[in-house]
Amino acid sequence: MIPFKARLLLLICLALSAPALASAEADHSLAMHGKAKYPENFSRFDYVDPKAKKGGQLRMAVVGSFDSLNPFIVQGKVATGLGLVYQSLLIRSQDEPFSLYANLAETFQIAKDRSWISFKIDPEARFSDGSTVTARDVLFSFETLKDKGRPNHRSYYRQVTKASVINDKEVKFEFGASNNWELPLVLGLMPVLSKKFFTNNPFEKTSLSSPLGTGPYRLSSVEAGRSLTFQRNENFWARKNPAFQNRFNFDTIRFLYFRDETVAFEAFQAGLIDVWIEGNPARWNRLKSSQNIQTFEIARKNPALMRSIAFNTRRHPLNDKRIRKALTLAFDFNWMNRTFFHGLYKRTESYFDNSELKHPPLPGEAELELLLPFREELDPQLFDKPFQLPATAGDGRDRKQLKKARALLEDAGWHYKKGQLISRNDQKPLELEVLLNSSKDLRLLTSFKENLGRLGIGLKVRLMDSAGYQNRLNKFDFDMAFVQWGQSLSPGNEQHFYWSSDAARTEGSRNYPGISLN
Repeated sequence: MIPFKARLLLLICLALSAPALASAEADHSLAMHGKAKYPENFSRFDYVDPKAKKGGQLRMAVVGSFDSLNPFIVQGKVATGLGLVYQSLLIRSQDEPFSLYANLAETFQIAKDRSWISFKIDPEARFSDGSTVTARDVLFSFETLKDKGRPNHRSYYRQVTKASVINDKEVKFEFGASNNWELPLVLGLMPVLSKKFFTNNPFEKTSLSSPLGTGPYRLSSVEAGRSLTFQRNENFWARKNPAFQNRFNFDTIRFLYFRDETVAFEAFQAGLIDVWIEGNPARWNRLKSSQNIQTFEIARKNPALMRSIAFNTRRHPLNDKRIRKALTLAFDFNWMNRTFFHGLYKRTESYFDNSELKHPPLPGEAELELLLPFREELDPQLFDKPFQLPATAGDGRDRKQLKKARALLEDAGWHYKKGQLISRNDQKPLELEVLLNSSKDLRLLTSFKENLGRLGIGLKVRLMDSAGYQNRLNKFDFDMAFVQWGQSLSPGNEQHFYWSSDAARTEGSRNYPGISLN
């Protein structure tokens, strides 16, 4: 489960104050801290290849299915690639922690204390049907996402105290005394929707209607649940924008859907897919020796993706810390790593692994300042013992760890009887279900399921299609589930969406475990 210390570090990141801006003059770039890397007259992003050629087709595999082309609502399983169609007011560079540059908004003005920000829409900005982007489209986008959008949009945008149209090309957002240093940047990343389009197409319903956006591609064809084809827009309004130079070069980008990863990989080997991102060390070693496949290793320079089995603490008995700890003791990571991954994987120890934001072994001064007022309510080990996940023998059935787990289960009111773990309160057996949406994860549960069986716990493994899996995640309708969280080098408002008490009660949030103070 989640180290409390790691969660508090995230809160500290959000609580730190930042210096005021020097002015509220019109600008083309905005950084979370300090100055943006690229000057106003930059020609292109440094990580872009200036020799990149335009043309050709890119075919990518997606495992799962889709039934919606609206990425802004909870309902439905949304298709991949719609970021090629929709754009935001400002655009993010990928070689800085959090800096934004001119996009649909050619300039902006911001208060010294970041209590408001106004955006001036580029007069050249157009939707793909040729219609002009106006300030009223921006205001419509804000109000619609705030009232009907995904939980993260609703959470962020409700912090705005006032939104107003200044003129046909300018819109202003005011934040009052929120003291949320990141909120102006969050508004800069707001997707801009066509008011006219969504007047004719109900926003809150799933739809396979071709979307209308301002991006470099338009959706040219759809086969429901099977494929999407995006065509480069030759009349893309921002083709001279420095942020788009030498980017989005393929004439066509196609996403092909497969129900199973094995079938998708076979399609790649058969030449039906152009690029394959491999995460299996064993298969990677085989691919590197192939004469027909060109391989590249790309160094990760951002926090590593956190993937885990989430325990839904909203449900009994997973709301008992002793039960969760016993289940963790039964999971033999070392066996899984040795058996399936050639010992090449490293167990995640922080939500910010592989970065300077990873939590230290013990709380630092700033963290202690937040923790000490609650010392009586917290685990004493938090202050003097570094958090460590259980170290297993790697044989798949570590008896020492299973004995510890059995003692915890006994202490929590469960006893072993005729091969089952029975509650002393109602005499019912302990049975749990874990959700998966990929068949490749089935093998990862082999040792875990056997160990739970030795403890008397029944584990039902349910492999679901992507739409059903996502629907149950959105509703928190699970005991345990394979989930993942991604982080950036500039943690901010999304942390509230991941860990807050409000998010724990909001369907569609990513607080899957139900972490809450009440």
